[in-house]
Amino acid sequence: MTPPFRRRVLYVPGFDPIPPRRYRELFRSEAARQAAISGYGIATEGRPGQPGFGWHATGHFPEGEAQADFEVLVWDDLVQASMRGGIGATYLQLLGTAWAYIGSGALLRLMGLRRGPVIAALYPIVVLLAQALAGQLLGGLAGVTAARLAGGGIAGAGLGLALGTAVLVAVLWLFRRLDHRIFAYYLMHDYAFTARHRGAYPDALEARLAVFAARLRQALAEDVDEVLVVGHSSGAYLAVSLLADVIRAGGLPADRPALALMTLGHVVPMASFLPDAGRLRADLAFLSECAGLFWLDVSAPGDACCFGLCDPVAVSGMAGPGQQWPLVLSAAFTRTLSPEARRRLRGRWFRLHFQYLCAFDRPGDYDYFSITAGPRRLADRFAGRGHSPGRIARPVGRRRAA
Repeated sequence: MTPPFRRRVLYVPGFDPIPPRRYRELFRSEAARQAAISGYGIATEGRPGQPGFGWHATGHFPEGEAQADFEVLVWDDLVQASMRGGIGATYLQLLGTAWAYIGSGALLRLMGLRRGPVIAALYPIVVLLAQALAGQLLGGLAGVTAARLAGGGIAGAGLGLALGTAVLVAVLWLFRRLDHRIFAYYLMHDYAFTARHRGAYPDALEARLAVFAARLRQALAEDVDEVLVVGHSSGAYLAVSLLADVIRAGGLPADRPALALMTLGHVVPMASFLPDAGRLRADLAFLSECAGLFWLDVSAPGDACCFGLCDPVAVSGMAGPGQQWPLVLSAAFTRTLSPEARRRLRGRWFRLHFQYLCAFDRPGDYDYFSITAGPRRLADRFAGRGHSPGRIARPVGRRRAA
């Protein structure tokens, strides 16, 4: 009897303040849906006694059995810490973030790629400014009304100023309370996290990447068939730096599992186009020429929160003559999601941005669950494949590596 294929999956989330158990529950529920659609079986369970947070998956596929251990490489505490500022701090972040992208010319270069993610980047700025304007108008109206009712004079002016300020604060506070529906503050914190250091990784994130590197080295020493690193959204460029750090530090020994990287819905240019992102740009250039690695990048033009079909290495201006990676593949939402599913997702930007981790009712070549919990290596699954039509590879970012 053929032994089951064994895989170690290290998942790097994007800028997400929610604890990692959401990814376990998402995998469990969506794997069951995809299995029912595609005709295979996946069972999930906990990993008692193992380090980190994750789960175990057993896959039953027509081509064989597989065992996969998943671990989420957590940095939600860093995300939460960056979001603790109040309303005033968020507006200061707005000014700093706008200057970082506009003053450096990064915004103009980003506009040369995809409109969707640029609109998503401008969305929190426009919405927060609109909220401030609404607060000022309502506060001003309340203040003027109060001053007139008080008969004018110094006392009336003081009362009007106090009431107007109170209304302004109340309006801004109300909008902040409603941000779970609007997402302006969340997106502002997301872009500000990258822009604060002009694309450089803050010390706390560098320290966390060192922890991640230790976990990856341990995984590469395990008796498994494949180690697969998955990075979603801004976690995609962290995964690139993670692999670059590990490979630079000691290379890839011959007696190791197959190593693969899968980046999903990347937003690499939001970081790599900034002036001080030299470390990331160098990592992109280095990893794109690494032998002994398979790197698949999956995105979709229908995902307005990512740079769909943009080669993260090439558009960052870091493609050299020896570039091998990544293989750029479209998730093709217009073909892999039924019209009914697309209607349900219309206007739900964030949900669509997470579709890569969910079931497709018309699955194509990309199937997150058979890739991560199935019995085939990523390199074997996509051997001989070319880039999807529509790949964007023109060098829009023109800054140098570190």
